Amino acid sequence: MVERFIAKNPYLPSWEYIPDGEPYVFDGRVYVYGSHDIFDGQTFCLGDYVSYSAPVDDLGNWRYEGVIYKKTEDPLNKDGRMCLYAPDLTKGPDGRYYLYYVLDKVNIVSVAVCDSPAGDFKFYGYVHYEDGTKLGDKEGDQPQFDPGLLTEGGTTYLYTGFCPRGDKSRTGAFMVELESDMITVKEGPKLIAPGIENPDKGSFYGHEFFEASSIRKRGDMYYFIYSSIWMHELCYAIGKSPAGPFEFKGTIVSNADIGISSYKEKNLPTMFGGNNHGSMVEIGDKWYIFYHRHTNGTWYSRQGCAEVIDFNEDGTIPQVEITSQGLNACPLEGLGEHMAYTACNLFTDTPTLYVGEPGLPMIKQRLDEGMERPQAFIAGIKDNTTIGFKYYDCKAVNAFSIKTRGYGDGVFELRTSINGEVLGSVEVHNDNEWTSYECNIDLPDGIYPIYITFKGSSSSLQMLSFTLLSK
Repeated sequence: MVERFIAKNPYLPSWEYIPDGEPYVFDGRVYVYGSHDIFDGQTFCLGDYVSYSAPVDDLGNWRYEGVIYKKTEDPLNKDGRMCLYAPDLTKGPDGRYYLYYVLDKVNIVSVAVCDSPAGDFKFYGYVHYEDGTKLGDKEGDQPQFDPGLLTEGGTTYLYTGFCPRGDKSRTGAFMVELESDMITVKEGPKLIAPGIENPDKGSFYGHEFFEASSIRKRGDMYYFIYSSIWMHELCYAIGKSPAGPFEFKGTIVSNADIGISSYKEKNLPTMFGGNNHGSMVEIGDKWYIFYHRHTNGTWYSRQGCAEVIDFNEDGTIPQVEITSQGLNACPLEGLGEHMAYTACNLFTDTPTLYVGEPGLPMIKQRLDEGMERPQAFIAGIKDNTTIGFKYYDCKAVNAFSIKTRGYGDGVFELRTSINGEVLGSVEVHNDNEWTSYECNIDLPDGIYPIYITFKGSSSSLQMLSFTLLSK
């Protein structure tokens, strides 16, 4: 099955939930490996592993590769009662593809293998020491979690760790070297990044390691990418070897846009954030950071997003703004209909950093009778809800319409900055079916963000899309 659509965020279909994305390029295609959430799930990672891939020159054309590994393939999980947490993949010296993961109720790393990056992966074994003791079971080992992989020069490096607040037994992220069999520990574990309870925080102070280990190489620099103790941000540290030492350098992306001050106050959240996990990849002549966002008002239905990143001369990465354009790598065409679920900003007049608080607007889905796939929209819109989209190349735009339904009376105001001039407003009323409302606007040609704010009373107001028109 092939889904064709313009590259944007989220980059996969609106009904797909693949967080913790680890992107790789193999044979002219970008493959993304991640855990697998489900719509309105009661916890993280309830699905089997699936994968998508896209041509490197067409990042809107994602192909569903199907189920690449079932949770019941692991001998410890024959009954399927455990979840497959965030995986990572590496191509071994033998040319085969190795998938590493941790089940949610064990402390060891499992490995599956396949001759193709598209699967079907088969269970291979558990990472262990030379004497057969599993990594994570040896006295002094810390529990394994969120494996990250790098294979270079015939050696594979495995990074793991999970360090929540209050657990003084967890000291940070660790690295081990593996033998050429991809499963036997050769050296390590070695601490490479401190957690919040580690008294020796060094350069990581204030952005201590929490989870989501990932490793990439650019030029002669190694980038250790991870989720900090604040959860919503993907940070990075740079070293001159896979073993470090690593020095903290900054934040690449926050799924709440904390740290971005170009269009708002630096610490104002403009998306309901949560945990984050992802990595960076070079595709063509650009580098991208993959991360995830939260939908359905819960921590447990996460979707993959991506942004273009730049590098300074010293190899550091300026933090990037979250956008709707994502992998498109440039502003989207303004004229036409734009779906509400591609919003990159969603907030109210009460700043809220983390997802899950009752009564907040959310990106949601529903499968109505006669539909082949669920329809995604924004639900729970209330007074002073702002919905933001970035960026659009607008030419000859002189009208604006919005498609809504549900019980709500008021106006939607259109702006091109959060606190800017109202360019147009449309009244909406109680509607049982999707209904379009339209107004004329005066918008000079240019590249703009679009902010849409509702003012009025509402009990169940929903938004499906907005349209920029030329009349």
